[in-house]
Amino acid sequence: MYRRILVAVDGSSTSTKAVLAAVELASYSGGRSEIRLIHVLDEMTYFTGLSPYAGESGAVIAAMQEAGRKILADALAIVQSAGIRADTVLIDQFGTHLAEAVAAQARQWDASLTVVGTHGRRGIGRMLLGSGAEQIIRLAPGPVLVVRGAESGDAVQGSRSEA
Repeated sequence: MYRRILVAVDGSSTSTKAVLAAVELASYSGGRSEIRLIHVLDEMTYFTGLSPYAGESGAVIAAMQEAGRKILADALAIVQSAGIRADTVLIDQFGTHLAEAVAAQARQWDASLTVVGTHGRRGIGRMLLGSGAEQIIRLAPGPVLVVRGAESGDAVQGSRSEA
C-alpha cells in the first residue's frame, strides 16, 4: 500500500490524469494515504534564457510563481474533493532540474510512490526537451508510476513506446 504519494504536476491534461491516478490509489488505503503535489519552475528558465538575477525578469518570475501556485491549487482541489489529505510544494529554486527536484522531494518526504505524467514526445521533441518522466524514473528513490496522456497514445497510434 502506498501511504505517501508524491505527484509532479505541470497543469497539463496529462498531469491531471496523474493526479487522478494517485487519488484512485490513495482511495484504496481507507484514509491512511496522503498526497503531496509538487510543481517545479524549471524548463522556462532554460528555454527562455531568463536569469533570476536580471532586472526585468522579476515580474516574469513572479508571474511564473503565481502560475505554479494556481497549478498546485487546481490539483489540490481535485485531491481534496476526493477526501484525501494533501499538501503542495512549489520548487522555485532556479537552476534545479525537474527530475532532481522531484527525486529530492521524494527522498525528503519519504514518498512510497512517485506519480508523473508523460507527454510521449518523439523524435526531435524528445531529443531537444528530453523526457522528464524518464529522468524522474532514473533518479527517484522508489517506485514511479508513469501515466500516459491521451495525446501521447494518439501520437503513436497504438504502437508501444517508452516514456
